[in-house]
Amino acid sequence: MRYPQGGGLTAERQRFREGLRLQAAERFARGGTSAVIARELRVSVRSVQRWRRTWAENGPRALRSQGPASLRG
Repeated sequence: MRYPQGGGLTAERQRFREGLRLQAAERFARGGTSAVIARELRVSVRSVQRWRRTWAENGPRALRSQGPASLRG
C-alpha cells in the first residue's frame, strides 16, 4: 500500500520530502539552475520550478512541511 490508512504521507516520508525542498532552497541561493538541481536531487524539473517560485515569493520557510492537509483547515 502506498499510503497508510487514512491517506497522505507517513511522517518519515514527509520529513524526507521537506529535506529535499530545503536542499533545493540552498541550491537556489547559490544560483543553481532548475535542471541541475532536479538531477542532483533526483526529482522532476517541474517540482524544482514550483519550489523555486515558492521560495522566491515567500522565502525558504515556505518550503517547510505544513503537516497533513486535513489538519490545516
